[in-house]
Order: sequence, then C-alpha cells, then structure tokens
Amino acid sequence: PEVETFDKTARPGLYYARPQRERDLPPLQSKWPAILVMGALGVSAWAVFMVFVTNQEKLSSSVMQQIMNTIRESPELRAVIGEAIRPEPVWWLNGDPWISGAIHMPGGNIDLSFRVKGHKGAGTLYFTSIRREKGQPFQILRFKVIADDGTEVNI
Repeated sequence: PEVETFDKTARPGLYYARPQRERDLPPLQSKWPAILVMGALGVSAWAVFMVFVTNQEKLSSSVMQQIMNTIRESPELRAVIGEAIRPEPVWWLNGDPWISGAIHMPGGNIDLSFRVKGHKGAGTLYFTSIRREKGQPFQILRFKVIADDGTEVNI
C-alpha cells in the first residue's frame, strides 16, 4: 500500500463561544422519596412472598396430608358435606387453600384451621395437637369441622 505522509500539522477546528444561559437550571430533586417508595415496595414484595411460601410449606406437610386422609375417610363428615372432600381454594392464592395457624413439630404444637368443601356443602376444619415431652407422641386436643349450616362434626 501507498504510504501517505504529512509535512504540516492539522489545521485546528473553529472555536465557538459557549452559549450563555438564558435562565438558571432547575434545582435537583431529592432522591429520598423514590428510595423510600422502592424500599417499601421491596419489603412488601418480600412479605407477600414469605406468606405464600409458608402457606405452601403447610400445604405440603405430612400433617396436612394425614389430616386430609383422615377427613376423606370420615363417614360422619361425608354425611354432612358430601363426597370429594378437599380444601377450599381461594382466588388470591391462585387456587390454593389458605391454611391458618402453625405447624411447629420441634416445639410440639400444631394448630391449624382451613376451609374444606364437599359436593353438598362446606365448613371450617379445626385441628390442634400437642406433644407434652420430647420423644412422646402427639396428643390431639381438637379435631372437628363446623359446617356452614352450624353442624359440628368431631373427627
């Protein structure tokens, strides 16, 4: 290739005077309101996620599975709310049931309540069980369903 050489420096570009401001710049807005809003949104999202996860943990627990097996086999409950007994879903959990209460196996206490429904009706299940000492079996204190019509079924 052909080599091109230069014998003088490049001609400088034209200089322009800096334009003068016609008005002052607006003051900077504080970033704290945006930071607080984003922080509140973050904490709220975390709280909603934790509520959802703890409900899912209760749903998938062995205690919940045993409760469901027991109530599905109960002839007294089938007479009141019908066949196909299942937890009643709620819209805000995308079709999963809401389980109120706590399952604390190491501490020795289980206290749950949730809605159940069958083909004839629905009701609220209450289950409470404690373990008095470590290594002892759990003792059921309360295991009943109160139907929407007021009928109480002890299981």
